[in-house]
Amino acid sequence: MSRIGKKPIAIPNNVKVSLDGNVLTIEGPKGKLSMPVHEIVNVKIDNNQITVSKNQDSPFAQAMHGTTAALIKNMVEGVSKGYSVTLEVVGLGYKAAMKGQELELNLGYSHPIYYKPPAGIKLEVKENKITVSGIDKQLVGQVAAEIIKFRKPDPYKGKGIRYEGQVLKLKPGKSAGKGKK
Repeated sequence: MSRIGKKPIAIPNNVKVSLDGNVLTIEGPKGKLSMPVHEIVNVKIDNNQITVSKNQDSPFAQAMHGTTAALIKNMVEGVSKGYSVTLEVVGLGYKAAMKGQELELNLGYSHPIYYKPPAGIKLEVKENKITVSGIDKQLVGQVAAEIIKFRKPDPYKGKGIRYEGQVLKLKPGKSAGKGKK
């Protein structure tokens, strides 16, 4: 049995949870999220807690048990507190700015890159730091990964877009004249 799936998920006072058939809907001060629940898993709501149990004893049921519990926990936290990821733009001449709803990135290419975030994601730029925030943990991480893909951190100079606090181990460059006689 999954250790994560066994733990009941506490529902904060400002969050409403409803189960309609196999669709779980969670609504809070930050927004509303819904998720279909697999039929191999049972979800029960009582006493400001959500409990997840499995119908059968198979490896797939065990995997779905823990996964469903983790997804529900992330949804409850997302609608009550929200999620955010901060990215750093590092490099001479590299900069990020907001142009209306779009993110404009100048990353050493011959043209600027414009990125329009999906619905439910808010982007903020302050001093070459991009903050990606929203209520859906998976979507926040996906948007951050897409922005990083525009210019991954260079392993030699460290230039590019990276997560805040990410430490890069830089590779040494070529050593000139070594091995020549």
